[in-house]
Amino acid sequence: MRIQVLGTGCAKCKQLTAATEQAVAELALGVAVEKVEDVREIMKFRVMSTPALVVDGQVRSAGKVLSPAAVKALLQPQP
Repeated sequence: MRIQVLGTGCAKCKQLTAATEQAVAELALGVAVEKVEDVREIMKFRVMSTPALVVDGQVRSAGKVLSPAAVKALLQPQP
């Protein structure tokens, strides 16, 4: 599993990164959370507002700070 947080380093981006890292730890996924701050890389995902959460190459959330519980829900396998 590859988890990325897209953002230029703003406060909201840092909050989403922290929430994502907490969710990953609570789920014991054993993966690192990548921070993508390069605007050109962010544009490749066609995200119009940051912060954004990307899981395995798919944008799962954009433009809002999620709670650790909300991130955990997005990281769970979909039925």
